[in-house]
Amino acid sequence: MELVKRYIAAVQRELPDTKRDEIGRELHANIMDQLDALQEQKGQLTDFDIAAVLKSMGHPRAVAEQFVPPQPLISPSYMRLYKHTLFMVLGILFLLQVVDSTSAWLSSQMGLLGYLHSLASGFLQDVLLAFSSITLTFWLMSRYSPAQDRKYQQNWQPELLPEAGPGWQHIPLQDIFTDLATYLFLLIVIWHPLWLSQEQLEASRFLLTDSAHQLLKWASPLPLLGIANSLWQLRQRLWNKQMLIANVLLNAAFGIAILLLATVDPLLNLDPGAWQGVFELHQLERAAVTGLVITAMFPLWEVLRDILRLRKG
Repeated sequence: MELVKRYIAAVQRELPDTKRDEIGRELHANIMDQLDALQEQKGQLTDFDIAAVLKSMGHPRAVAEQFVPPQPLISPSYMRLYKHTLFMVLGILFLLQVVDSTSAWLSSQMGLLGYLHSLASGFLQDVLLAFSSITLTFWLMSRYSPAQDRKYQQNWQPELLPEAGPGWQHIPLQDIFTDLATYLFLLIVIWHPLWLSQEQLEASRFLLTDSAHQLLKWASPLPLLGIANSLWQLRQRLWNKQMLIANVLLNAAFGIAILLLATVDPLLNLDPGAWQGVFELHQLERAAVTGLVITAMFPLWEVLRDILRLRKG
């Protein structure tokens, strides 16, 4: 029975110290019952027969996990709150990084690649710190507050559950924070001259002409309304009729504003010498106008999508 002893010892090595003896005795009794039943059928058992029985029971680690299931890093009852907190914190950090990187970009000679690198590297550093801190907090909560965990599961009311609706009714957090970052980016681009010195303004790389910039200033209430709309979505997290109507009006206004911007002539404030031999200025103008028209299709698509949702609802 040396194989049985080795098998039980292998299982016990995967178990907590406080449960090794108890589970070892239970497992030994279970194995011996199976071997006794097999011996009644076949007579004397060989090491091959014993090994076949042990193999049918499974790997020692798998058997140990049947007796003592592995404890997840985050308690399942905390997992939804953990993910919600993680998305919220990372979303806020992303917004702050957009503000910081965009301000640095507009007030320096930093190129587009430098801006994207600043945005990505700064956000990645914040992500590592936030992820580690939040995960450690919820790990401690999962280990040292089981009573609060059970209380959270018990203290709920069926009457407070939201109404059943289609799958699209839920608003993902990533969509909300992406919109918020876009609106903040627009506001910074429009109003960045307010906090820049004259030297910084002369060194900035703002490509739009004064007439195009003036049109953006007239449209600046739209990003403010967009921020308010996104905060409303963040509070509700479910589409309703009023929210869909507000989104239709806001995106329609954005689409019109972008198309109006595409009609401004000239649109770009370019230095001919910097682009000589690379592009003709009219080609750059045409590319910028085409890009604006394509960009306008996104909010207009959301207008069509939300109108269809309103008709179905």
